[in-house]
Amino acid sequence: MMGRFLIRISLGLWLVAPTLGLPLPSAAQTGTTRVEVSGGLVEGLASDEAISFKGIPYAAPPIGKLRWRPPQPVKPWRGVRKAEAYGHDCVQKVIPGDAGASGSTQGEDCLVLNVWRPATIEAGKKLPVLVWIHGGGFLNGAASVPFFDGGQFARQGVILVSFNYRLGRLGFFAHPALSAEGETPLANYALLDQLAALRWVQKNIEAFGGDPNQVTVAGESAGGISVVHLLTWPAAKGLFQRAAVMSGGGRDYIVQHRKLNEPMEPLPSAEASGVAFAKEAGVTDAGESGLKALRALPVATVNGDMSMAALLTLPPTYAGGPVQDGDVVTAQPERNILRGNFARIPLLVGTTGHDLAGVFPPNKARPMDFFGPE
Repeated sequence: MMGRFLIRISLGLWLVAPTLGLPLPSAAQTGTTRVEVSGGLVEGLASDEAISFKGIPYAAPPIGKLRWRPPQPVKPWRGVRKAEAYGHDCVQKVIPGDAGASGSTQGEDCLVLNVWRPATIEAGKKLPVLVWIHGGGFLNGAASVPFFDGGQFARQGVILVSFNYRLGRLGFFAHPALSAEGETPLANYALLDQLAALRWVQKNIEAFGGDPNQVTVAGESAGGISVVHLLTWPAAKGLFQRAAVMSGGGRDYIVQHRKLNEPMEPLPSAEASGVAFAKEAGVTDAGESGLKALRALPVATVNGDMSMAALLTLPPTYAGGPVQDGDVVTAQPERNILRGNFARIPLLVGTTGHDLAGVFPPNKARPMDFFGPE
């Protein structure tokens, strides 16, 4: 309990340290609920000394021909886009009590993010930013989970950003037909989503009063694993200046059924798993027509057997986490760290006492023990 308490306090002080002793004056500028971002105008919702902007797309919907492709730019919209409600959760099989049981509608059109900022910010002042990556074993979870609400951070002078990323086979999938397309990188679409979200933050966060040079990326469980991958990924360099890892050391051995001392899944192995899944789904052609058929499969067929409850009994056709593709993931993160291939930035590391609480019900977690103070 003390460890989790110290993590919460440390993270809070770490983020707000630049603003300590600098309370917002009475002449502080009132925050507008309308902000212009790269896709167009969005209108948020003011509530309890904070303004929230929910469901902002940071990438085009990864549907149809964009399934199993790197995230693409958002198509600009006309007029003002209401940002008062969460967008779709990414497709998943929710189990009661798990972090993914948010109650929001699911869909492949799920690459959205949310921003919370204080209702007032001193004119000319830029606030620190926390980007939160949710956990869920790369199988489920969402930014819409109630105890991920960023209002408590905004009221303390921190801008919080949360986002969804593709899960299960939609987030991690390899197949020879995909490799034959010639597009790179391959397989790690969820990590590419995370990179796109961080790039969106760098491009747009100043419009919300945030400082792009004071960005902390933090995550728990699979989110923590993701943070470690980002720390060792050259493409992510400069997108954040601090990092926090909660209960995730960069390894995916649980979701991939490997021992700690075994290497990560290489691309050929992931492709073989993809072929096995395709055959089960009735797709035997490994060429262009086969890929077209795979992209046309109902989403329930693609992710229907993906759930945290099945984490330890998944069939061998499951691709459940980062793949060593030689581009996004060049090696096990700890090997990259030992070789000196990582970002030299401040890092806060901790554990959670209730990780996998949804899979093992006796470990009853309280939401605020998990994420932060009320």
